[in-house]
Amino acid sequence: MAPLSTVRVIELAGLAPGPFAGMLLSDLGATVLRIDRPDPFAHTDQAVPTKDLLARGKSSIALDLKLNSSRVLLKSLLATVVDVLIDPFRPGVLESLDLAPNTLLAANPRLIIARLTGFRRDGKYSSRAGHDINYLGVSGVLSQLGRKDQPPYPPANLMGDFAGGGLACAFGILTALYTRAMDGKGQVVEVNMVDGVSYLATMMRLGLNVPMWDQPRGENYFDGGCPWYDVYECMDGRYMAVGAVEPKFFEELLKGLELDVEWLSRRSDRTQWAPLRAELQVAFRKKTREQWEDIFDHKDACCSPVIDIGELKSQAYDQRHLVHFSKTPGVTLGQNAGWNAQTLAPGNGGERTLKDWMGWQIGKDFEVENGALVKLISSNSKL
Repeated sequence: MAPLSTVRVIELAGLAPGPFAGMLLSDLGATVLRIDRPDPFAHTDQAVPTKDLLARGKSSIALDLKLNSSRVLLKSLLATVVDVLIDPFRPGVLESLDLAPNTLLAANPRLIIARLTGFRRDGKYSSRAGHDINYLGVSGVLSQLGRKDQPPYPPANLMGDFAGGGLACAFGILTALYTRAMDGKGQVVEVNMVDGVSYLATMMRLGLNVPMWDQPRGENYFDGGCPWYDVYECMDGRYMAVGAVEPKFFEELLKGLELDVEWLSRRSDRTQWAPLRAELQVAFRKKTREQWEDIFDHKDACCSPVIDIGELKSQAYDQRHLVHFSKTPGVTLGQNAGWNAQTLAPGNGGERTLKDWMGWQIGKDFEVENGALVKLISSNSKL
């Protein structure tokens, strides 16, 4: 049995962070029902999958949350069988839909409401639109990323959307589930990507007064400033990654590159970093990446190839779970799970989920109206 096999989650459709949190829970066995916007073809064979590529293991229903009849359906689920609600909206949106957390918790005190925003809910940017790069910017972290004498450079949208957002949200949900197992009570879990990213950068912030992070951007040990923690181009245009931090590993690196081991005594002298980097660059360009792999496969030099995504895909590199459990493994991801997105169309599989959760049937308990489900009091009257 998967760890979260008894957990039921409703995920209000949003961009990457919310779906990623939902996918993490789904991969650990939770039943995740995504709430999509109304679509003329929802709940039909003609429904077109959304652009959400993080729908693995989920099902969907389409609701028009501006309609009371659709909100009643959602409230019925949240008040009875649902354990977790993932809210990806800006502050105030749930409240405007008569879905305020206090209202939902009054109906179901065991409910966990995870509210995920980009900016802090109480900051000057709380009502503004933004994306990963904006959250990194105001967190102070973006200012520390990038090469010397170049503008700050974001690491794709991994830090904000996925690590400081989706992963942090899933962590908060799991913590709340653990707490509920002890006291029986749900709660509101608030996550924002500014705080999430800032927390990820704890070591950088605490290291501002020690040699590790005390220099301007691009001049520190782990931001491209240090020559023995960097990426080097090979003869064939591919790259090797060097992380020879400890002296014993650096010595093995020098031997593998056939460089003077005398560098070992000078490597901590920052005035020597430029000439050392130049020697490393020249050395790596003398062989192909494959040749360097053959050399460093047999040395503890913390020197490894930079393998691109295309290579991994051609090698059928398998995606595995974020964590592994000896007694309660996660859901089997399947072959090529890391390469083939499992998209989801509005309404796909959701009616089966409603039947499993509530015993509901179309025409008796709900109906499709203008591409959205609406709740029925009886087979003949709508709320």
